Amino acid sequence: MPKVLLIDDDAALTGMLTEFLRTEGFETAAAFNGRDGAVAALDPALDAVILDVMMPDISGIETLQRIRSTSSVPVIMLTAKDAEEDRVAGLELGADDYIAKPYYARELLARLKALLRRRHAAVPPQYFAAGKLRLVPAKREVSFDSKAFDLTTCEFDLLQALLRSGDAVATKDDLSLCVLGHKREAYDRSIDVHVSNLRKKLSAVSGRTIEIETIRAIGYRLKVAA
Repeated sequence: MPKVLLIDDDAALTGMLTEFLRTEGFETAAAFNGRDGAVAALDPALDAVILDVMMPDISGIETLQRIRSTSSVPVIMLTAKDAEEDRVAGLELGADDYIAKPYYARELLARLKALLRRRHAAVPPQYFAAGKLRLVPAKREVSFDSKAFDLTTCEFDLLQALLRSGDAVATKDDLSLCVLGHKREAYDRSIDVHVSNLRKKLSAVSGRTIEIETIRAIGYRLKVAA
């Protein structure tokens, strides 16, 4: 039974979502402010976090920042429908996906299940390599020059998709389906933000020998310096 942490100051909405998720086979825990939520997210048994942006003590963005300082647990952000800056900020800090309020519980459930499928998918025991970069899907491990480093769920899936593509360009549409589990919408910057985050991490661990090349208006390709 997968375990999900709900972080939202709206007790009534959290209660309804808790009951809904339980009927769908999920174990749930709840926190009603950001400080308690960041602490509760340390639970190693958690499979995912659903985090509201608008909270009275510390914002969901700051809560996410605290979570990401210690954990790579998958996080779905709940944002206002017109709050693009919150969505971008959340993705830049390592959120795996977002859904705009008001939302349908079934849509949130579909996003949650897609995220968990990608995280726990059974993958044949193999690895992908590019230069000194090595990714082992079955173990969800990635390393450079034999030194492991951390990626969020979406960053790992994105890197795996780029490695699978080899010298071919991975389109934004294909990456959205493969990494986020849904079709890319017009003006959706989610993949671009995840690429930006991954690019920074690869640059830091590889000394800029592993780069993500932008193919204008099409997508991305992994590039290894000679």
